[in-house]
Amino acid sequence: MNTGVISLGTDHAGYPYKERVRAHLESRGFRVLDFGTDSDASCDYPDFVNPAARAVASGEAQGGVVFGGSGNGEAIVANKVKGIRCGVCWNVESARLTKSHNNANVISIGARMVPESELTKIVDTWLDTAFDGGRHATRVAKVHALEDPPAS
Repeated sequence: MNTGVISLGTDHAGYPYKERVRAHLESRGFRVLDFGTDSDASCDYPDFVNPAARAVASGEAQGGVVFGGSGNGEAIVANKVKGIRCGVCWNVESARLTKSHNNANVISIGARMVPESELTKIVDTWLDTAFDGGRHATRVAKVHALEDPPAS
């Protein structure tokens, strides 16, 4: 993904990382949909992560990055949205694999888990990695099949 639209969402814990990633993405030529939060005041991550994930699911954004303290709750919220495959990324290798094997369209980064020095490297790796397809495409299709209830 070289250019396009990326959605962002965070709670207070991830706010500084969101701001840094927003500026970085814009410097790379991406348009950013920023769903907040807009400060480090305490707030609830579902209020900001859910709309960021929905923007990806609807096609308004080609991908999304969500942030929080650990990134785990944020990934759980994003993955509640049909069509989203969100992986928690804690280093460059996890970012590479979540794209190449899972074709993740959203990633979640824990600001308390990831050193700031690795932040944009993780995002760039995810953006610049291609999906491997092949056996992984079959697995991704099986994941999506779980989203729909079985026919009765």
